[in-house]
Amino acid sequence: MTTESMQYCIHTRNLNLWYGEFQALKNVNTDVKNGLITSLIGPSGCGKTTLLRCFNRINERFTYVRTEGKIVILGKNIYDPDVSLIELRKSVGMVFQRPNPVPISVYENILFGLRIHHPFGSFKKSELDDIVEKSLMEVGLWKDLKDRLKAKATSLQLEQQQKLCIARLLPLKPDVILMDEPCSALDIEGTRAIEELMYQLRGRYTIVIVTHNMAQARRISDECIFMLLGEMIEHARTEELFLNPRNPRTGEYIEGRYG
Repeated sequence: MTTESMQYCIHTRNLNLWYGEFQALKNVNTDVKNGLITSLIGPSGCGKTTLLRCFNRINERFTYVRTEGKIVILGKNIYDPDVSLIELRKSVGMVFQRPNPVPISVYENILFGLRIHHPFGSFKKSELDDIVEKSLMEVGLWKDLKDRLKAKATSLQLEQQQKLCIARLLPLKPDVILMDEPCSALDIEGTRAIEELMYQLRGRYTIVIVTHNMAQARRISDECIFMLLGEMIEHARTEELFLNPRNPRTGEYIEGRYG
């Protein structure tokens, strides 16, 4: 394994994407480092969420989407014909804007993905119990929910639901966690709790987050990627990008002149 491959988790090369006739991504080239939190920022419609959803090929749910270029994750081009989407989405998990727990128990939510990917009977009951406990502990929910494992997940507070959605990914042992505005449905306290969780997960997972909140990007990100009209304008350490942007368009956006 080369030094570069150890340092970087995601490489995009000449990435272009079209929704029908509309080109949403234009020659995107960037590298996302292992174990860091990288924020995608930019005005609405700039391609942030489209790029995020390229990383686990979820855009391909739509038949009118066409993609060109390469995305290499952990040394493998995810557009190679031998890539399994099931395996890719185990390795690259996704958290959406609104919490989307399955309307079943907290316990079964944690095991939902595991049961899809592994035949029934692959784990002993004691092993499943350990997986649930470990996952809930990792997201800071075990103390609150250890006596509510049979409760329906949709009965939890929104902040707890979003944490549960993150916990649901962990038994699959992902390398990357994608977050599409994960705090947009939460209040201030809920947002703070999710941001603290992200920082705790940093290092064990590579996290890529879409956010419209510049203060949030500055608080939680190690690096930021600024996008505009489908192009990647600038990718830098967060402090450098906010205090000393190389591209004048980055500075204009950060200063609130548009977007």
